[in-house]
Amino acid sequence: MIPILDSKRQYATIGNDIEKAVCEVLRSGSYILGPNVKALETELAEYIGIEHAVSLNSGTDALHIALRALDIGPGDEVITTAFTFVATAEAIGIVGAKPVFVDIDEKTFNIDPKKIEAAITPKTKAIIPVHLYGQPCDMDAIMDIARRYELLVIEDCCQAIGATYKGKMVGTFGEFGCFSFYPTKNLGGMGDGGLLVTKSENLKNRAIAIRNHGGAIRYHHDEIGVNSRLDEIQAAILRVKLPYINEWNKKRRENAYYYNGLFAKCPDIITPAELNDTYSVYHQYTVKIPNRDEIHKMLQESGIGAMLYYPIPLHLQKVHNYLGYQKGSLPITEHNTEVVISLPMFPELTREEQQTVANTLIECVEKSKTIA
Repeated sequence: MIPILDSKRQYATIGNDIEKAVCEVLRSGSYILGPNVKALETELAEYIGIEHAVSLNSGTDALHIALRALDIGPGDEVITTAFTFVATAEAIGIVGAKPVFVDIDEKTFNIDPKKIEAAITPKTKAIIPVHLYGQPCDMDAIMDIARRYELLVIEDCCQAIGATYKGKMVGTFGEFGCFSFYPTKNLGGMGDGGLLVTKSENLKNRAIAIRNHGGAIRYHHDEIGVNSRLDEIQAAILRVKLPYINEWNKKRRENAYYYNGLFAKCPDIITPAELNDTYSVYHQYTVKIPNRDEIHKMLQESGIGAMLYYPIPLHLQKVHNYLGYQKGSLPITEHNTEVVISLPMFPELTREEQQTVANTLIECVEKSKTIA
């Protein structure tokens, strides 16, 4: 079996340091908003290249609190993509705003800036671009639209820590950048975790208040808030892992390029594209293939841990029926949900395993042709 991700291999290399850090927290008696949380926020802000970082208990809360801090709520519209995990649109719904979905770029899977302007109305307040699979969006085009229409930008970087666009880290372009430390992410904890980053001290302070029951001062509550604090143990674990993130991302890129070479002579397998001047961190390595569902079953039967992200686009999910989208509303998005498949991708993946994955996929593609 070759899994889509094997976190045990990573733990084998740094487990002793993680266990030491966790035990130090346990002995300290400081478990919430302690020294590791404060240090992690400083270290992440420095790594991302931005003034302020606020740690939270999930990437979903990062999106939710960003919207809250920007006073986006009922009656407002937020433009985003339907080809992403539900949390992106869920956060919009949580604050009472309306998600407005636009189609994606055929090659990158990211929101297509050329489709954004047609979706803008007098109610539009913000754009949430998602750097899907670790591939940065076309941020110049998105920020140009945002400036011309006076819109806010919240970057969903939950799959893209360390990715850059024209030399700048994702998360540093808009009002907020939102990150996730879910265990499967490139920088993953051993439980839930999230982060907001911003250039604005006022927005940082608002986010801190919202994450702690709506008050900046203990027992003083200025608004309805939430309980969204990253715990000290997760912060300690992430501090151990952070110094490795560039190396891990580099290995993911090397693995992606090796896959590209293995598939170069198979025109039925379309490999991922990167925009010019971008540095993708390949949270997933996602290809397009014919007869996807049939081939997915073949791969599973062959012990290849391929995954389907995301088989039902958000505009066609039951939770969004009230928005009135129909099949055919976003044709490129809908087509991609039927042809994409993500292959095993993690830093410790071996060349032999990649060769097995590639050979098996190519064999399955050829076999599916004869069956069809």
